[in-house]
Amino acid sequence: MRDQTAKNRVVVIGAGVAGLTSALALSARGLDVTVVERAATPGGKIREVGIGAARIDSGPTVFTMRWVFEELFAAAKLNFADHVRLRPLSVLARHAWNEATRLDLFADEARSADAIGVFAGPAEAKRYRQFCADSRRIYQILEQPFLRATAPSLPSLATANGLGGLLELRKIRPFTTMWNALGDYFRDPRLRQLFGRYSTYCGSSPFQAPATLMLVAHVEQQGVWIIEGGMHALARALADCAASQGASIRYDQEVREIMVSGGRAAGVILASGERIEAQSVIVNADVGALPGGLFGDQVQRAVPPLAPKLRSLSAMTWSMVAKTEGFPLSRHSVFFSRDYAREFNDIFQRGEVPSEPTVYVCGQDRIDDDARLGDGGEEELLVLINAPPVGDRKPFDEAEIARCAERTFDVLERCGLRIRLQPDKTTVTTPADFNRLFPATGGALYGRASHGWTASFERPGARTKIPGLYLAGGSTHPGPGVPMAGLSGRAAAASLVADLEAELQGLKPMLRPAAT
Repeated sequence: MRDQTAKNRVVVIGAGVAGLTSALALSARGLDVTVVERAATPGGKIREVGIGAARIDSGPTVFTMRWVFEELFAAAKLNFADHVRLRPLSVLARHAWNEATRLDLFADEARSADAIGVFAGPAEAKRYRQFCADSRRIYQILEQPFLRATAPSLPSLATANGLGGLLELRKIRPFTTMWNALGDYFRDPRLRQLFGRYSTYCGSSPFQAPATLMLVAHVEQQGVWIIEGGMHALARALADCAASQGASIRYDQEVREIMVSGGRAAGVILASGERIEAQSVIVNADVGALPGGLFGDQVQRAVPPLAPKLRSLSAMTWSMVAKTEGFPLSRHSVFFSRDYAREFNDIFQRGEVPSEPTVYVCGQDRIDDDARLGDGGEEELLVLINAPPVGDRKPFDEAEIARCAERTFDVLERCGLRIRLQPDKTTVTTPADFNRLFPATGGALYGRASHGWTASFERPGARTKIPGLYLAGGSTHPGPGVPMAGLSGRAAAASLVADLEAELQGLKPMLRPAAT
């Protein structure tokens, strides 16, 4: 007999940002929410690597679009600033091409324009201003009908702004690659390379992603913050606040199967055999886990599978405590390869770690240029390069890791940064490791790559083909990244509530099928 208390229960699978956002939004509305997480702590891709006493952010390291979480907390009658302490950065990132060539971008647009003027000349500074204006316009066009929508479509986007919608649609430049569009703004190839890197925030290549992703420039201009206590503090705050609203969060609990009864989601079965009946289930996992059979046969067809060739970037990372010399690290520093086209061809066409990668370094003891170094001048670092999502078919043995490390740290030395690696204070994570952490992905960290003008509409929305089964996370709409995951969690909660209200009114829920 079906548990009657299940009528008002929601099970959320996964305590990543999207799952916790859903849990907070739903528990604040009085629903009975149970979150089950197979790890021992919340966070999902917001992960920490422990090295001695150090806790190193080894997932997302940039916090933007704070309004996403301010609105979430306000809806729960909470003040975000009371639970998460932020500190703004004035230097967005420091960029280097060699030991003598560097450029800082700043939170202040005028300051960035001045720096670009010194770096590449006044004409490039002027074109940078136009680039900022156009990226701001793209963001404004897309915020309501795309970013905040639960399941956007091209027709809805075209009609969102009335009769002028089609004209507005042209301004987001969906049919031009980001690389080609950047050539319209910048004559200096280094600037084209710098701003092309924004496509990697979505796990994509600037040579295949649409120019629409220029909006990332505006997102950063709105503000980049450091979270006191590390990015994991955000996950802990979301979990604590959801629990304060009545949600139950159970760690070390792996889901073996999603139950379906009468054609709709009916709860979950844990690896222990325990059954948790529920009226609705939200899956905060990579969408590939469903067609991959990781949650049982009954939900395999809830969303279509993603072909490996459509996967986004993976990564190789070195989380470490080490001394640095030479280069004046900022909080976020980027060291560019000398052949950007070859780098992305290596990854997406050849399925190999680049012969010369672009390297990102997060100096986690630094705020802008200031460093708060530990004993002996050591600091906490995350070093990251982009890699192909082949972790389900390539093991990345010690010899391969050593080759990748040599290529990576050679780039840093060419740009003047020397890091004294200590094996006992360094943890390496490969695409194979990411595939184990996030199964059915090959190690892809961003879901589907945003390649081609239709890619953004091919990410699944919150609803699936199975009533009562919803999706949330960076592999769903509106895409990857901490704030986008937050928006997806909010969309899943809103869709679930709308469907419950429709059922209570005796109406058939207006379920949208997943994208095919």
